[in-house]
Amino acid sequence: MSTDEVTAQVRGWFTGRLPEGWFVETPEIVRDREEIAVLGKLRAPPADTPEAERAALIEGLARRFREETRERRIEIAREAERRFRQKVSWGVRCGGETVMFTTLSVPVMTRLRQSERQVLDTLVAAGVARSRSDALAWCVRLVGKNTDTWLAELRDALQHVDRVRSAGPDVNS
Repeated sequence: MSTDEVTAQVRGWFTGRLPEGWFVETPEIVRDREEIAVLGKLRAPPADTPEAERAALIEGLARRFREETRERRIEIAREAERRFRQKVSWGVRCGGETVMFTTLSVPVMTRLRQSERQVLDTLVAAGVARSRSDALAWCVRLVGKNTDTWLAELRDALQHVDRVRSAGPDVNS
């Protein structure tokens, strides 16, 4: 089964399994090799809400949703983890903000040259990060934030490659 087919199956399962009324639209399902993230959109604060109040309102809505749905989310996550053999994380989007409740922090092995390690060490020495690991995560977030469009195009291209590959002949037969 191709990556696109598995992702579609996961998306369909969650769409059918999640209780109605939790979110104002179909939740976004983001899947990689280790984790399935379920991101649901909550009702946005009224447009005329003052900015200082708006941030607190979004935080309160996210916290209320988290607490009121905790037991059901755990139950659904356990079912999904057994079925798809991946961990499930949860988050909400509200008023342009994203709040993640649970996420995996997966170790990634990398080899860096001295000049690259010096970049990480500079970030640690400056107090931007607590460790090389934190500094590397900071760098990845910065690159991701500043290259969203390019990364989205690259992901689309990779999905196209997966579709073409899965439609091709089976060379293992």
